[in-house]
Amino acid sequence: MNRIFWAALFLSTIGVGSVVAQPATPSASTTPPAVATSGANNTTAAPVAGANSFTMAQAQKRFEDQGYTQVSALAKDDKSIWRGHAMKDGKAVNVALDYQGNITAN
Repeated sequence: MNRIFWAALFLSTIGVGSVVAQPATPSASTTPPAVATSGANNTTAAPVAGANSFTMAQAQKRFEDQGYTQVSALAKDDKSIWRGHAMKDGKAVNVALDYQGNITAN
């Protein structure tokens, strides 16, 4: 009886040790966030099409925070990219804001 107890204890310790020793693997999300929390230009392919959760007021503020003035005619296009007109450095530009927070101007 004593041998069975020690054998069971030994085997259960080995089983727990192997579970504890397994490395934790972080799960990688394949779905990008709806709104990026970091600065602009997260990708070089901006603007990126995708479900945009910025409101018009948030989009306008984001442009203004990046130095654009007289932001106007903001509207979401069929790819959920906010597009409009603005001024920067005394020049009129067309601006775009994607769901990642990337701002592009031309």
